Amino acid sequence: MSDTKHRVGIFGGTFHPIHYGHLIIAENACEQYDLERVIFMPTGRAPHKDYAGADMDTHRCRMVELAIADNPLFQISYREVRSQAVNYTYQTLRRLNEEFPDTAFYFILGADSLFDFDQWRHPELICREAVVLAAVRDDLNEERVDVQIEALTEQLQGEIHRLNTPNFNISSKNIRERIRDGRSIRYLTPDAVVQYIRQNRLYQSDLRG
Repeated sequence: MSDTKHRVGIFGGTFHPIHYGHLIIAENACEQYDLERVIFMPTGRAPHKDYAGADMDTHRCRMVELAIADNPLFQISYREVRSQAVNYTYQTLRRLNEEFPDTAFYFILGADSLFDFDQWRHPELICREAVVLAAVRDDLNEERVDVQIEALTEQLQGEIHRLNTPNFNISSKNIRERIRDGRSIRYLTPDAVVQYIRQNRLYQSDLRG
């Protein structure tokens, strides 16, 4: 990737809901790879996940907006969530490169996703359109991740790097379960997101929201 281009991270996910683990990953990506900004891109109709509906799309986006409001390096894109079609990563990245030829994109994913990355739709095209950053938490075996990165780099002829992040052992699913069980989610996600979830009575019975 050319050093003369803008360096922008793309962080896709359901963010159902967004939490501090996501924010830590994005912050570390900016710091470690000198990114100008990270764009959070909530998924719409993903190929391998149940669709929670348009109302939940609105809630998920609003929670991302609240979570990133105080960080000028973070932005949100509604590109996928507003699409009526199933969204594939390689297509999204291709369109971004066509629209912004002066930008080098860095696609951020969890390192655990590397172990089925070759099963994604056209992973070789994802690697052609972006540098892949694999966020490694402390509880993952770094040596195993590095071996997988080396194998995928050779297989896909792409540029894949490790993104080191502090361990934050929480997931969106765990947050939804805690809400359903009447347990606190304080300090797991920003206070504004906690308040939004309470005000809109999200996740209280159906884990899909």
